[in-house]
Amino acid sequence: MSHWLMKTEAEEFSWDDQVKRGAKGESWNGVRNFTARRHLKDMKKGDRAFFYHTGDEKRIVGIVEVIREAYPDPTDPKGVFVTVDVKAGAPLPKPVTLAAIKAEPRLADMPLVKYPRLSVQPVTPAEWKIVCRMGGLKE
Repeated sequence: MSHWLMKTEAEEFSWDDQVKRGAKGESWNGVRNFTARRHLKDMKKGDRAFFYHTGDEKRIVGIVEVIREAYPDPTDPKGVFVTVDVKAGAPLPKPVTLAAIKAEPRLADMPLVKYPRLSVQPVTPAEWKIVCRMGGLKE
């Protein structure tokens, strides 16, 4: 199983919106970056991802699970980009802010720190465990 981080504007699509979708989940569409597209293509059913609110919040608020692997993004008229479907897993008891991540030396190489604009990013197993602990989850 691989781990990821997926970013969204809370005003556009929030953790609460994701939770409301229930078991049917939601398409993670609208990604228009080729590196992020590659990451979406690499996702497998059962992979988990941190759900990150960008904008004013800048924090990880929950964990989603990939329930459908990459397929053509219906919001892309040119057919270049892909989407995956994800469903809500667990909220983080204590959201983990970008500031807290940057303050943790063991996370200095995390893509969120190095490439903050990338909307879909890989997360190493070590980073996953550290962030989960910071957020009050045992992983």
